[in-house]
Amino acid sequence: MSDSRHVVVTGGAGYIGSLLTGELLRLGWRVTVTDALLFGGESLLAYLAHPNFHFVKADVCEPRAVRDSLRRDWPRPEALVHLAAIVGFPACQAIGPQAAWRYNVEATKTVFGQAADLGVERFVFASTYSNYGLSENGQPVTEESPLKPQSLYAETKVAAEEFLLAQIDSPCAPLIFRFATLYGISPRTRFDLIVNQFVLEAYTRRELVIYQRGYSRSFVHVRDVVRGILLGLDAPPEKMRTIYNLGTDAGNYTKDEIVALVVKRLPETEVRYKDLTFGGDMRDITVSFAKVKRELGFETTLDVDDGIREVLFALKAGLIRNPHDEHYRNAQFIVQ
Repeated sequence: MSDSRHVVVTGGAGYIGSLLTGELLRLGWRVTVTDALLFGGESLLAYLAHPNFHFVKADVCEPRAVRDSLRRDWPRPEALVHLAAIVGFPACQAIGPQAAWRYNVEATKTVFGQAADLGVERFVFASTYSNYGLSENGQPVTEESPLKPQSLYAETKVAAEEFLLAQIDSPCAPLIFRFATLYGISPRTRFDLIVNQFVLEAYTRRELVIYQRGYSRSFVHVRDVVRGILLGLDAPPEKMRTIYNLGTDAGNYTKDEIVALVVKRLPETEVRYKDLTFGGDMRDITVSFAKVKRELGFETTLDVDDGIREVLFALKAGLIRNPHDEHYRNAQFIVQ
């Protein structure tokens, strides 16, 4: 396998990264994972014996974290997927602005600088549709829509994007994906995401307490996000140095519609609604995904009902024994 392509994945033990790592290995890539293991590393155990897998525990804020994680007997990486971050507004609020900025902005600059010095050709960056804030006049937002971040998390992602897009003279080409809200099962499943959390609450407590009732969000399965990242790794050079919303137009739902899909699978669920105002991520938004479909040929293969059935099966079958454990959450404060 000496001619295998080599990719570095930061945050490879996380929700997206652990699933992406498995797909990359299946496709024949050499994969170097760098992760600080904030939520443990069990998600990577299945890959340890794979000859094309290499793991180093490291904090991406350190100036040589990526460079020092590489095996000298492997070819230099041709790509880097930067997933390592403090993800979500509750987690960023919990650690505060200084730490959130360090992990989400300064670390991105540090990792990109190392990638460029190593001769890495493309840098795939995980961003968020939270950057848009609220839709203007209810119209779907596109990649050209103004950014109005409503949370510290979104502010850090906007700043990181601005840095990457300014690197026009670097031979390392950035590609930015603004993910919709994820759902579904991965080796490191999260239950602080709306769809997964609603299924968990409905299954274990037979009730759902809903805030921000009429709000619209956009949703995409974690497996489809991995497929999108893989497309980014093989995208022609002229499709790099840009931004793509990653999701599907069919994934735009109101919270009531998501609740209805959950209740269809768990009809005994009692639904209660509460009003709540808080200084967080007050997204009410519809997103256009026309660009990623047109330019990269991206289409999703799974829908929200698939995700609900998948999460429900994992819970009923006992595949996830302690779903309320903090291991499955990026932060303890969750607003539905």
